[in-house]
Amino acid sequence: MHDIRAIRDNRDAFITGWNRRKSGLGDVVSSILELDEKLRAAVSKKQEAEQARNAASKLIGKAKGQGDEAEAQRLMDEVAAAKQVMEIVGEEEAAIRTELETILAGLPNIPRDDVPEGADEADNEQVRSWGEPTALKFDPKDHADLGEALGMMDFETAAKMSGARFVLLSGKLAKLERALTQFMLDVQTEENGYVECSPPLLVKDNALFGTGQLPKFEEDLFKTTVDNYLIPTAEVSLTNIVAETTIAEDYLPRRYTAATPCFRSEAGSAGRDTKGMIRLHQFTKVELVSVVKPEDSDDELERMTGCAEAILQKLELPYRVMKLCTGDMGFGAQRTYDLEVWLPSQDTYREISSCSTCGDFQARRMNARFKRAATEENKKPKPEFVHTLNGSGLAVGRTLVAVLENYQREDGSIAVPEVLQNYMGGLKVIEA
Repeated sequence: MHDIRAIRDNRDAFITGWNRRKSGLGDVVSSILELDEKLRAAVSKKQEAEQARNAASKLIGKAKGQGDEAEAQRLMDEVAAAKQVMEIVGEEEAAIRTELETILAGLPNIPRDDVPEGADEADNEQVRSWGEPTALKFDPKDHADLGEALGMMDFETAAKMSGARFVLLSGKLAKLERALTQFMLDVQTEENGYVECSPPLLVKDNALFGTGQLPKFEEDLFKTTVDNYLIPTAEVSLTNIVAETTIAEDYLPRRYTAATPCFRSEAGSAGRDTKGMIRLHQFTKVELVSVVKPEDSDDELERMTGCAEAILQKLELPYRVMKLCTGDMGFGAQRTYDLEVWLPSQDTYREISSCSTCGDFQARRMNARFKRAATEENKKPKPEFVHTLNGSGLAVGRTLVAVLENYQREDGSIAVPEVLQNYMGGLKVIEA
């Protein structure tokens, strides 16, 4: 959500920012400011009517006490007229306010100045890379072929019970998924200081509004018959921990993590990644969320990205870090880094984590604030909006895909990465 006062005071910056997101989007600023002017005029007119009503009401008793019934009646008529104006203008005010808030709720965050301008992923910029792409001495198989040949990855049975874009993992691959999840949580909690949470998987619409999925992206969500939604990411649950709160300055930063199933309809992904585990309706992800003071959010994004990178480095999986362009960033993001892991079967890098800073965009939508400690210069500091960040640490299913493909052997068996062997009961090789 955007601050109308900021738009009013920085018209050109918002026009430029939204045009960088999408050509022509900045034109909406004229409509916003026109509605804002109408709203302020309606509020002013309503206040004038209230003042007239109050002033007349105070004089009625005095007129009656003096026996001036004609003046008392005139004043009562004035009160009635003022009330009628208040009612009519109040309805106008409510309608204008709703229209303005609807427009503002559907507008994305303003990208930071250093975000590259572009239309899609082709315009993203590489920041750095780690490791060399895995060079196999045989033609690599993709993860789906490997998993099915092992008899531990079953798309057909999953489709019978759930439809397309689901998978049934069993045996050692199910254990590998669990091992990856536990490994990621251990690193993020024990080494990186995140607090583990077990949050709700069903949330109300206001929680999704707060993080920016609603109202614009409802078609990407699974809605239940009782009007709750299945979470598309634990970002929703974890960020909403601070919704409608004012946090003491010394309580920041807050860093939360959770391993949860995530549910997405993939409404806009028809025909993409139809084979395998890259794009499923249900998948497990270890989410990272940070809540910080505004001056700390840039450093926190670098820290969070490093926490996600640490998992890939410990697994010895080659990857690169991409800074997303304006056209490829998420709705609520100001700046985003994607981590892309190497997949030998595709001879390319694929996204495995996305780390974003949202500034105060989500905080405004969910009314999440903090209060600085009093100082000699500012003895009664006013609450300020926090900054929120989110990232994957990592997407477990895609990490499993990367392990299968990068650690595959010519006979179809899979070497277990050294850091996972203890989690796998000492197992070093997965074979049929």
